[in-house]
Amino acid sequence: MESAPLSTELVLLGWSVVLLVVHILVQSGTMTRETGLEWNASARDGGPKADGLMAGRSARALKNFLETYAAFVGLAVALAVTGQTGGLGAVGAHLWFWGRVLYLPLYLAGIPYIRSIVWAIATGGLLLMAWALLT
Repeated sequence: MESAPLSTELVLLGWSVVLLVVHILVQSGTMTRETGLEWNASARDGGPKADGLMAGRSARALKNFLETYAAFVGLAVALAVTGQTGGLGAVGAHLWFWGRVLYLPLYLAGIPYIRSIVWAIATGGLLLMAWALLT
């Protein structure tokens, strides 16, 4: 039995899980470099806090990613379930996904303004997805 090809929105949803794991690994890696493997493997009930430059940036980038991730997941699934994939929804999904891909290295490098523009483009992608769903 042959299955139908996945929509752009669902393909990007799958890749967004990879992006989430990348965020987590970068954040975990920078934290481990600052606090040590033993502390990171512990229950972390006390002891050092990872508050250095890169650990802080990677933690904030992950938090920022998570702030929009639920909206992306919900919109991608809603577009697929309602059969409203393609068009503006797919464009919006691409804008969100590729914007989020660019956001992490820009944040880690401490590049202002361009990072904010990329964030705005990604957020605009969510708005396009919502528009495609609601109109």
